[in-house]
Amino acid sequence: MTNAEPAFQTPSVAAAFAAFPEPARPHLLGLRRLILETATQTPGVGALQEVLKWGQPAYLTEQSKSGSTIRLGVPKTGGVALYTHCQTTLISDFRAILPDAFRYEGNRAILLDTGEPLQEDRLRMFIASALTYHLRKRVS
Repeated sequence: MTNAEPAFQTPSVAAAFAAFPEPARPHLLGLRRLILETATQTPGVGALQEVLKWGQPAYLTEQSKSGSTIRLGVPKTGGVALYTHCQTTLISDFRAILPDAFRYEGNRAILLDTGEPLQEDRLRMFIASALTYHLRKRVS
């Protein structure tokens, strides 16, 4: 992908990003870019559907059904969060591999500080894992 920001799939998602407060918005846009790029670079994922779930931007593998939904938001504690379905093992698996890489919220989120740059390589690993979660579980 180029450095240009991909167009939003719906006006409601664009409005949700516009409503995010500073300094969270640039980090959330960076996470969106990583999700979209990782999807195109990960075999079996296919096109993502970008929608709102619970008022938050969400990324679904609706076409391939390869992965679990990823949502982006601003937690009450500040910073930004990358949310996954709490009944998956995504967060616990990633925490076992990289326990000190991020702050984790239970089995539902990776919490990021807006004062720190995004750890893109590690986040791409997590995003690819989420986008292929069901493919890996079918093989297990």
